[in-house]
Amino acid sequence: MPPRALRPVGVVLADKPAGPSSFALVADLRRRTKARTGHAGTLDPFATGLLVLLSGAATRLAPCFVGLDKRYVTDVELTATTSTGDLTGELGDEHDAPTPAGLEAAVDRLRGEVELPIPAVSAVKIDGERAYRLARRGVAVAMPLRRSAIHSLEVVSYTGTVARLALHVGSGTYVRALAEALGGHCVALRRTAVGPFSVDEASDRLIPVSEALGRLPREAVERVAPGIRAAVLELAGAA
Repeated sequence: MPPRALRPVGVVLADKPAGPSSFALVADLRRRTKARTGHAGTLDPFATGLLVLLSGAATRLAPCFVGLDKRYVTDVELTATTSTGDLTGELGDEHDAPTPAGLEAAVDRLRGEVELPIPAVSAVKIDGERAYRLARRGVAVAMPLRRSAIHSLEVVSYTGTVARLALHVGSGTYVRALAEALGGHCVALRRTAVGPFSVDEASDRLIPVSEALGRLPREAVERVAPGIRAAVLELAGAA
């Protein structure tokens, strides 16, 4: 197979629906542009919201985008845990939901820098193999802890069993792990922002890399060497 084209060059903000995988959206953009295509962080199939897709030579700039903070809105069922931390898993421990005061106290303990187990169905490698593959075979492993930055975590509403939470978190935070820490599991999850990019901006428009980089903080831009950035911008300008 010949190498994928390096043009068109740019960034696409997509609003993923529930159902298809993130890679399905990557493949769809690749089919339409015939260009090399990547992403700056996936979403689970049941989740919706913002995917940052990179087209052509912009894939070389992935490190600038993958480390950005994220914002989510999630609905957490608080009467049971599941094997996956979301509604796709097998039902685990069942229990009474917390009182509103109990929920607020639990949420308060999760703000700031916290250590949470990485979900067993994540793509993290355990002894050289993806954790989710081990989980599918029924292999139980002790998942490592990951330090996560929870910049804000607010209870938007609470029915008495399902809490809607709004989160602003650092890169690499698993929302399912937060749901499990509260004694529940995610029944809905929507990513509303990645760094300065909002799901409200989602469209088929190809954002020029100069515009996209201009919206990023300096430390994010500098994750890619100046020579690579210059080469990508030159390709974009020649398109």
